[in-house]
Amino acid sequence: MSDSNGTAAGTSGSDGAKVVGVRDQDEVNAETKKVSSELYDLIAVKGTASKAGAGVRSCEGLDREKFYTMFHPWSLSATTDDELAQAMERLKAELPKHGWKIVKYGPDGSPAKSLELTADNDERKFGVHVSFWKARTVLGKPKPPMLMIDVVSGCYQVPDGQKVEHY
Repeated sequence: MSDSNGTAAGTSGSDGAKVVGVRDQDEVNAETKKVSSELYDLIAVKGTASKAGAGVRSCEGLDREKFYTMFHPWSLSATTDDELAQAMERLKAELPKHGWKIVKYGPDGSPAKSLELTADNDERKFGVHVSFWKARTVLGKPKPPMLMIDVVSGCYQVPDGQKVEHY
């Protein structure tokens, strides 16, 4: 379900963009937040989650007033690397039980070889990407271990008579 831009995919639109249906933007926004909450529950780590909200972006190659995708980037920091390493293994094991297909699991291409997981839920029209950043020092300051989570919906068209609200 993830295309080369990391967006959830479905049927083809013009210029290769993927349109998965017609849906009210508020409904997809609420579903995006629900998916993030479910992922938080599966991670099952009592850490500090960021407060970032969901956002909207245009679907590549399509009219930005009619087509949109919702995204919700957030992070979760913990006390130890081990807590988050276990959370990544838990996600790998549990996501398929909840309708997700693991597309990628392993080290990324960075010098740190951070562990990453990418999964798609074709039924719900969502994708997720999770990166595990181990504890590190940045500009002389210690940074806790962290999961970086990006949830993204498929590309939807707003119902007739509506325009995409960009925020």
